[in-house]
Amino acid sequence: MRKLVLGAAVVIGLGASGCAMNGSGVAAERGSAAEASAKVALMDASGAPKGMATLRQGPGGLMLTVSAMGMTPGPKGIHFHTTGRCDAPDFTTAGGHWNPTAMKHGKDSGVGPHSGDLPNIEIGSDGTGRVETMVPGATLTGGASPLMDADGAALIIHAAADDYRTDPSGNSGARLACGVVTAA
Repeated sequence: MRKLVLGAAVVIGLGASGCAMNGSGVAAERGSAAEASAKVALMDASGAPKGMATLRQGPGGLMLTVSAMGMTPGPKGIHFHTTGRCDAPDFTTAGGHWNPTAMKHGKDSGVGPHSGDLPNIEIGSDGTGRVETMVPGATLTGGASPLMDADGAALIIHAAADDYRTDPSGNSGARLACGVVTAA
């Protein structure tokens, strides 16, 4: 019995050492690219909340979930943008679409899509909408072109549907809501 208790203590001790804190006070294992996650608080130009998004690193890319609220009904284009800034009134400080692979815009263009291209979000009559998608090959941190690079990234909801063809923005119109991608 004593050997069993001692063996269990060794296993527990080894497991706990795998969760040791690094110098920043964050569990070292949580920093791995395979477990990275991020969040986005979406706001309109007046600072009113318009939704949330979560990103989770998976083995094949980023899993993105976007929930929107307080918007006019209909399909809206959503895109990752290159810079983590959302200055009102038009959010142009977020830059262009995140395009680490230098592809053209749109899944229906024949020469796209790029990594910043995301499916439209359908806003219902109650002003809310939700979309989930995988961004194949994308990473939050690490790799050749992570989304969360030195100048950050933003997620934008546009005024109109993305036509999935027209470069550079799919004719998706004005930028209605913007949020900076931040580590969760």
